[in-house]
Amino acid sequence: MFDVTIAGDINLDLILYGLQEEIPVERESLASDFRLTLGGSGSITAHNLASLGCKVGLVGKIGADELGQISLARLRDAGVDTSHCIHSSTGAVTGVTILLPHGRTRRILTYPGTIAEMSVQDIDVEYLARSRHFHISSFFLQKNLQKGLPELCHNLRARGLTVSMDSNDDPEDRWGEAFLSMLPAIDILLPNEDEAKRMTGKSNLNEALADLSKRVPVIVVKCGSRGAILQTAERCVEVPSLAVTPIDTIGAGDSFNAGFLSRFVKGDSLESCIALGNIAAALSTQRPGGTESFRDTAFAQSFLSQHLPKPDPQRP
Repeated sequence: MFDVTIAGDINLDLILYGLQEEIPVERESLASDFRLTLGGSGSITAHNLASLGCKVGLVGKIGADELGQISLARLRDAGVDTSHCIHSSTGAVTGVTILLPHGRTRRILTYPGTIAEMSVQDIDVEYLARSRHFHISSFFLQKNLQKGLPELCHNLRARGLTVSMDSNDDPEDRWGEAFLSMLPAIDILLPNEDEAKRMTGKSNLNEALADLSKRVPVIVVKCGSRGAILQTAERCVEVPSLAVTPIDTIGAGDSFNAGFLSRFVKGDSLESCIALGNIAAALSTQRPGGTESFRDTAFAQSFLSQHLPKPDPQRP
């Protein structure tokens, strides 16, 4: 039924541009621009995967509020199946992230809300299993989901699915046992460069990759404007990025995930998957927020037709 099913975070991003980096207390600070966009690593990945033509089912939890309804509407507009998304009965509200970009850096302020509520018991496993591939996002924000998730992944792999995870940042910076127990349960890990080093406790990326390659079959590290690095037990390959002038890098890593997985489920080589990941990430940076470039269908199609590589006849 699906190319990819996702257990992920559903929320909106509120982005304030042009604020000074040091914001004084008890003073009025004025932004130069504002955007309300679909947020959440899982939601951005799902939205952009569907925009790239994949059949996507997303499981996440929202509250009985407008933020949740706007998020679901954005996902459905892109073609994402949200029929198994869960509505909280506890009165919790949908999560929200406030982003304050400052040039090459940004502050990320998140209220998890219902993101932290969803558990494995909430999820229809048969729904997830009607897919080629299962993806997990924002592991550390989905606190109730952590228990039982390794077993769920082993179950899905036994049914023939492949499994990937973009853990995103650990706000507590512990990268503890719950996270480590996930590594034997997945096929692909999709961190960025900083996360790869911090999750292994290494200051050097090569050392981090060497450590991770003993635990996970495929590691793809996102390195921003430098592209991405593929690491397996047998090889390490750097795939350069697409040279563009970014307007906004918010959601670029999640867009990379979408591009990568859209080719992975078709059986293309890992290098080809990474190449499309880099293209999808570059496309994302051309509009504010992680999904706006993909929502502008004419622009997205023009960008992709200009840069998209031909389908790869090689199969792994």
